Amino acid sequence: MESFSTSMDLVQFIGKLGDLKDEHYHLILVQSALIELLIDKGVFSRQELDHKITEVDSLMTGSPYPMA
Repeated sequence: MESFSTSMDLVQFIGKLGDLKDEHYHLILVQSALIELLIDKGVFSRQELDHKITEVDSLMTGSPYPMA
């Protein structure tokens, strides 16, 4: 990690990090609300969502370079 040349650089970095945390929280909140609405409206069930999450997670945790 690079060192900060001034205390002001560190303060600005911390401020940007705080902004990113707020934005991340807002995006997760919106995503959760949309998922709940789609489940409530019967577009898909919670079990289907759980199955798809497991399926996608297994794709993401595997190596991107399968051994032949």
